[in-house]
Amino acid sequence: MSKVTEYLSGERLDDVALFLTHEYLDSEGKLPNMGKEVENGYILVVPGDDGRRAFAAGTGMDAMQFAKNAMGNDGDIDRDLSGGVCPDAAPGENHEAKFIFSFAEAQNEEVGGIYEEGDVIHAYAKCTCGTTYSDRWVVDE
Repeated sequence: MSKVTEYLSGERLDDVALFLTHEYLDSEGKLPNMGKEVENGYILVVPGDDGRRAFAAGTGMDAMQFAKNAMGNDGDIDRDLSGGVCPDAAPGENHEAKFIFSFAEAQNEEVGGIYEEGDVIHAYAKCTCGTTYSDRWVVDE
């Protein structure tokens, strides 16, 4: 089972996942070799602190500040973290995710809401138009 599959199944709660388009990664570099190639880029699953540093190095942005800024704008992020649907895209417009930062939280019945249903994936994206947005879902939902 790949790291990406394990992450999306809630088995790597201490890791973070990153989707970076080809423009953010040198195809000869080592990061692509650590990830899963998808149509428009790579998905990497790495230990939390290393992932936040890799995100900052690849995008020039602090991961948690990026997540905080994107949190107020709901969008739809693909459940495999390979892209998303920008909330600012009009019908027929082609908006694509430039990058995605994701982390998971263990089930927590005391918090309530979706957290009592199971482990939760949080995902934050930046669109080619500049809009940032977020999504979250229960693992295996």
